[in-house]
Amino acid sequence: MTTETRSGCPIQHSADEPKLDFGGTTPYEDYVHAATLHELQWPVTDEPLERSFLVVTQVMELYFGLLAFDLRYARDRLAADDVRAGTTALYRCVLHVKALRAAWLPIARMTPREFNAFRDALGEGSGFQSAAYRQVEFLLGEKSASMLVPHRSVPAQHAELSRALGEPGVYDAALALLARRGHAVPDDVLNRDLTRPYAPSPAVEEVWAKIYATDDGEPLRLGEALTDVAEEFTGWRHDHLMATRRAMGAKPGTGGSAGVSWLEKRARRELFPELWTARSHV
Repeated sequence: MTTETRSGCPIQHSADEPKLDFGGTTPYEDYVHAATLHELQWPVTDEPLERSFLVVTQVMELYFGLLAFDLRYARDRLAADDVRAGTTALYRCVLHVKALRAAWLPIARMTPREFNAFRDALGEGSGFQSAAYRQVEFLLGEKSASMLVPHRSVPAQHAELSRALGEPGVYDAALALLARRGHAVPDDVLNRDLTRPYAPSPAVEEVWAKIYATDDGEPLRLGEALTDVAEEFTGWRHDHLMATRRAMGAKPGTGGSAGVSWLEKRARRELFPELWTARSHV
């Protein structure tokens, strides 16, 4: 039994019980700022499912930021020739995307009538306007200068994304590492315009095919980690497509896109393409 004193009053609790009195806010609140998080939902309708939509969207936004953080970390570790740490970070990214995919479930199970009850409240808001999501796409090699346009009115955000547009993605770092280890990654790939989307290279396909046919070490494990990230992220895009189809059919998107048809095109885009095509030559 232990005894504490607050304002002259003894407080007793046994050793196997958690501490309950902290004389102010709890250490959990000080660290997590949970009260702040719970004050960030501002529904503009009386529809109960709008709060669900807001919370899920905010959870996704937090995961976009976390995913971007670990993709940058993986890229930087690969640039420093620390393949083990880079690969470990990539596998963390796989788990982040799995959590993002699970987050679609509450939205995907809304009927069209339930979603339409608050959809007008979104106005022109759309997830493709997320700066954190744009960071993720840039790090995965999905570069597009036009996607900077929605962020022009927020100078700091625009500057950060402009910088990210011209920086190597995680696949660029992986290919540069392979080149440093003697693999025949061509100069035009290593010195490509980083502001443009990555384009498949037959020579890079040959590099991965050779690795998969003959290598059991770090390059192979790196290739598999990158493949897992690509597969899971493609799955997330497909989940987005299916959730949208269930909730709103073929209506135009809130951000002015073509909605489902635009998402279908995005879902067909392949990350790290040679990691997929090389398998046919092993």
